[in-house]
Amino acid sequence: MKTHVEVTSSRRKQRKAHFGSPSHLRQQLMSAHLSADLRKKYNVRSLPIRKDDEVIIVRGKFKGNKGKVTQVYRKKWAVHVEKVSKNKLNGAPYQIPLSASQLVITKVKLDKNREDLLKRKAAGIAKQKGQKYTVA
Repeated sequence: MKTHVEVTSSRRKQRKAHFGSPSHLRQQLMSAHLSADLRKKYNVRSLPIRKDDEVIIVRGKFKGNKGKVTQVYRKKWAVHVEKVSKNKLNGAPYQIPLSASQLVITKVKLDKNREDLLKRKAAGIAKQKGQKYTVA
């Protein structure tokens, strides 16, 4: 059911917006859930995935594998993880592209910007729930 007069609910327009989105919006769309202990620690459910995060694969053929993110390829909606590769017929290895939705972040690479993002998200969630935000 349509809920807003000025926002389209057309499938083809939604798909066009998604697949034609610019890089800075794809960063948000390519988010992965945090593991249970990180979720408890930071009071945040998900984060945009980034190079050097450590992840576990929870969906697909490579389910159960752990590794460090080596590349986030926004143009192809792909995330490349260490040790998740196959060999070509000539023996050369190539990386298997994964979707961010198949991954769970187990260790976050923190820097100043990422810490600020975590604080902003946690404060917003606390405000939404009507709680007071405290730094963990």
